[in-house]
Amino acid sequence: MEPLSMAAGSNSRLLMDKFGRVHDYLRISLTDRCNLRCVYCMPAEGMKFMENEKHLTFDEIEAVVRVAAKLGVRRLRLTGGEPLVRPNVEELVERLSAIAGIEDIALTTNAIFLAQKADALKKAGITRVNISLDSMKQERFGKITRGGDVKKVLAGLEAAFRVGFHPIKLNVVLMKGFNEDEVDDFLRMSIDRDINIRFIEYMPIGHDDDGWRDLYLPLEYVKERCEALGLAPESTEAVYGNGPAEYFKLPGAKGTIGLIHPVSDHFCEKCNRLRLTADGNIKPCLFWQDEFNVRKYIGDDQALEDLFFRALDIKPESHEMAKVLFQEELSHEPTVRRMSQIGG
Repeated sequence: MEPLSMAAGSNSRLLMDKFGRVHDYLRISLTDRCNLRCVYCMPAEGMKFMENEKHLTFDEIEAVVRVAAKLGVRRLRLTGGEPLVRPNVEELVERLSAIAGIEDIALTTNAIFLAQKADALKKAGITRVNISLDSMKQERFGKITRGGDVKKVLAGLEAAFRVGFHPIKLNVVLMKGFNEDEVDDFLRMSIDRDINIRFIEYMPIGHDDDGWRDLYLPLEYVKERCEALGLAPESTEAVYGNGPAEYFKLPGAKGTIGLIHPVSDHFCEKCNRLRLTADGNIKPCLFWQDEFNVRKYIGDDQALEDLFFRALDIKPESHEMAKVLFQEELSHEPTVRRMSQIGG
């Protein structure tokens, strides 16, 4: 077998792991900071955010992406925390969109600031957005987000339609006892609008206790609600993007429904993503603790290439979240970082 350093130094080779999965997608967290405090993302007492100087600079992010693009990365997603709390995000988008090989830049946001930034982001090169919205009811939304204003999110959603982001995806984390009674409303939204509603299972990311199980609800519940409403879901083609959802449409719908069930039916065999955390760590898998810091290698493209392949070399076949649900022994050490610290 060819030595790792030689393999990494060959630009003709794609970022393929030992399970044959080609990685052409990089998720970049711009900050661990967020203007909301969602129950599944942060503990009730909040987070101690990292100092600003620990965030990768725009120059550092651009340098890493240039190397990743040479290795076959074509799609980027900017995440957080909340990426729009990072000043001048549109400047970074413009720089990344100019890199040879980068074909698509998406944004995951809570949309609180999207209404005021949508035009500049579209002009800079953002093509599509994922908006987090777990409830359309203000009192409930405020409880889930610990203080958020749902009207600002809905205004951001309208701005996304206005400037022409496409596709627009709405991420709904399904939580037992919180929002399962709104599934019908989200299903109806997919009928009326050209939008992809993505229901996501609650994940045990960064939890050091079993409290998340109390909120966990398998996504079969969504299909049960379709049946209860007399709506027969029809399988459909995947919505453009990198998401691992199972897609279907309701009769006569303008939009689609996506189910992302990492716990009950994981999608690891198709994983094509790596993550770059705000403090400069390449994470080969969301759930496991393994990380590789890029900072000392920036400026040495060969070393950065080697680092990407080192990360892929230890990437496991599966994240094993289902084993956490059933309290089974894990093969690796789970991360202790919260979602806001990793990048959603």
